[in-house]
Amino acid sequence: MIESTYTVTGMTCGHCVRSVTEGISTIDGVDEVDVDLATGRVIVTAHHPVPDDEVHAAVIAAGYEFADGRR
Repeated sequence: MIESTYTVTGMTCGHCVRSVTEGISTIDGVDEVDVDLATGRVIVTAHHPVPDDEVHAAVIAAGYEFADGRR
């Protein structure tokens, strides 16, 4: 299993967590998405490497952005 960690900003509630989780979960190969609302940390677990640009696109499509300012 491969784990990748991201920091997402703008999440304020359970609905935000669900939106990010559901968006990332649709990416081929993703097995699990763990979102920590308090820290904004998102851990993506997959059987094979998942391209960062696909994760970024899913988060942005859900309406959020990354701590490093990517939109």
